[in-house]
Amino acid sequence: MEQYLRETPLLDFSAANIQRLINDKLWKQADEYHRIKLIYNYVRDEILFGYNIDDGIPASKVLADGYGQCNTKGILFMALLRGVNIPCRVHGFMIDKKLQKGAMTGIIYRNAPQNIIHSWVEVCLDGIWYELEAFILDKGYLSQLQNINSTCSGTFCGYGVAVKDFHNPIIDFERNNTYIQSEGITQDFGIFDCPDDLLKNYHQEMSPFKAFLYRNFGRHLMNHNISKIRNGK
Repeated sequence: MEQYLRETPLLDFSAANIQRLINDKLWKQADEYHRIKLIYNYVRDEILFGYNIDDGIPASKVLADGYGQCNTKGILFMALLRGVNIPCRVHGFMIDKKLQKGAMTGIIYRNAPQNIIHSWVEVCLDGIWYELEAFILDKGYLSQLQNINSTCSGTFCGYGVAVKDFHNPIIDFERNNTYIQSEGITQDFGIFDCPDDLLKNYHQEMSPFKAFLYRNFGRHLMNHNISKIRNGK
């Protein structure tokens, strides 16, 4: 399990803000199950769903931003888990961009790559690996999205969600797998020891110009759209 506990440039759990959070929350004093559950709930709901400047930013930066998406929230989740001695790894995928439609709109959506790098975190507890994905969307955002689409039943895809049962997704960790975007997966890259290895092997295909537009304009519009939904507008 040693490779699933090591610190990396992205999983920088020795960073001052991460150590301060771990100590303030007293997570090390909990048993392994509650360590995972408490950190999972924190990353899901206290780190809001949103788009950072890049997938490959360290956990300390994600924590400082206070928001993230699948890859960046996953990086923070893994760093916090390893910081309290919980083994974890990352599973990489591609997802269809239609999963992002609504959060991503207009010219931003039309010019986005058809397939987008995605990942979830796998956590080992009592010898069992659990697949945890539903930390991506904070409950406040998801609840408002469900209210706005109250007549929708069954499968839903859009606004960062791709699940079979929109109003009853499995998002709470109780020694089970959790999913929120899994129905949008188009390609499986397999399991990696750390996100550094995943992003070294697979990166988002985007021209320098489109990358510039995303970093400086697109992601801000997407975060604005998400904020409006979260605030019930």
